[in-house]
Amino acid sequence: MDTPPDAVTFDRALTLDDARRLLARTPWVLDALLRDLPDSLVTANEGPGTWSPHDIVAHLSHGERTDWMPRVHHLLAHGANLPFPPFDREGHADASRGRPIADLLDEFATLRAASLDDLAGLPLSDSDLDRPGLHPALGAVTLGQLIATWVTHDLDHLMQVSRVLGRQYSTAVGPWRAYLRVVNGTAVQ
Repeated sequence: MDTPPDAVTFDRALTLDDARRLLARTPWVLDALLRDLPDSLVTANEGPGTWSPHDIVAHLSHGERTDWMPRVHHLLAHGANLPFPPFDREGHADASRGRPIADLLDEFATLRAASLDDLAGLPLSDSDLDRPGLHPALGAVTLGQLIATWVTHDLDHLMQVSRVLGRQYSTAVGPWRAYLRVVNGTAVQ
């Protein structure tokens, strides 16, 4: 896919330090946004087949258990010789059903801290980010791409949580809706 000529291109090199710093912040941000909100807000979604903030936090915990660090270890052990096991994007659903958001936030914070301790305990430097791995659907990947995706996945879900919360007030904002991309989905300067 070609980049439009007027599009901004970003090309920041990932460092392990940047990744750790950003990954450490996700539990704090989610906690600040969601703790003590009424269930009607944290279980709201954008329609059938979409996730609520409750679902998103549960999904992030599921990823901590079964995706990110397990794939880092898999890549380090097998390189590009053996693909990662597939990730079940919906694997969080049954384990989180009926659980209060506070429990999910606490669980995610604990799991993320353990993942970051695990990552910090590996003898890795930024030069290791070029180490090859094999994704079951995408093919050849690197450790750096995996870790950059972990960071960006968090940021993507933080935007999603904000959007779901903001869209609850799509009508309440009245004519200001035209200025609020969180409720209307358009870019606003």
